[in-house]
Amino acid sequence: MHGTYMRRALSLAPLGMGRTSPNPMVGCVIVKDGRIIGEGWHQKHGSPHAEIEALNDAKTHSEDVRGSTVYVTLEPCSHYGKTPPCANRLVSEGVSEVIVAMRDPNPKVNGKGIEILREAGIKVTELHREFEEAAKFLNRGFVSVHTRGRPFVTLKAAMSLDGRLCLSNGSSKWITGILSRTEAHRIRSENDAVLVGVNTVLRDDPELTVRHVKGINPLRVILDAGLSTPAAAKVIGHDGKCLILTSEGAPRRNEEALRASGANVSRLPCNDGRIDLHEVLKCLAGMGVLTLMVEGGPAVLSAFIREGLADYGAFFISPRILGEGQAITLGLNFPEVRDAFRLEGVRSKILGDDIMTEGRIIRECSQDL
Repeated sequence: MHGTYMRRALSLAPLGMGRTSPNPMVGCVIVKDGRIIGEGWHQKHGSPHAEIEALNDAKTHSEDVRGSTVYVTLEPCSHYGKTPPCANRLVSEGVSEVIVAMRDPNPKVNGKGIEILREAGIKVTELHREFEEAAKFLNRGFVSVHTRGRPFVTLKAAMSLDGRLCLSNGSSKWITGILSRTEAHRIRSENDAVLVGVNTVLRDDPELTVRHVKGINPLRVILDAGLSTPAAAKVIGHDGKCLILTSEGAPRRNEEALRASGANVSRLPCNDGRIDLHEVLKCLAGMGVLTLMVEGGPAVLSAFIREGLADYGAFFISPRILGEGQAITLGLNFPEVRDAFRLEGVRSKILGDDIMTEGRIIRECSQDL
């Protein structure tokens, strides 16, 4: 029976997608006498947490929550932030049991919420295996930031059967069909930020917004060590959600022009003329970015793989052979097959004539979330 209600809570949590960062997505269901009397989810950063939404929902329907069982996808918080601690509120409401899918990795909580509940005489059950795994993957970015200090990184690429991103003349529109592009926009809408290199901006002049599905536009991040992004580039937009990361030595005049056009510019350390990706991820985590989608060309994609900073991959494969075009990777060279990166937990689906393959990016001996 626990599974039925926790699955419901897990289905509610993603309703806050794109609005909760840097907070996690959380769902909550309150059960009494074998029926759901209240449910809710964390709707946006700064708003009441899922437990409070569920308690308010129950009271709206004149339900008595005393003696009830609360199912929540993440350990109730124990500290004051934008809102008061949820663990204390559950104690004051007189619930009898709390079922938790996973502990909160935030050092400010991490078991303290459960401790508050147990000290108050409330039974706490921690579900493991499938529910814990589902809850962790749902909030993979939140887990990553609080355990590794960086966002969860997804690589996305559209390629031909022979692994090419474009023709030899640079043309790439369109390798894949509309269903693949729609799915790519859905994934984009589920990430806090999307990143490309400046070469992609110069070649394609992309918008990097969400258009084929409903969703919130992510922060658009450009790696541009020399600040050669045109001030009129579409990616800058008019919403203040374009961030250009550049080097300490990039021209100040270019920075002024880009800022005047609406872009934000930050300078980061470089290695061999390339912006340090570890510093990039540290910077984005400090801005509240939990999940990052990398849509760059082969140099950027390969750099994230080489540095061991790629966590997940979503690859769209078209039934075309492009020949002497640009390969999906650049400069990656492994001595043996076993040394190469691969996808784990692979899922594939047909999108018109295309195939999408996704999974965790790992090496044989790597430790993942």
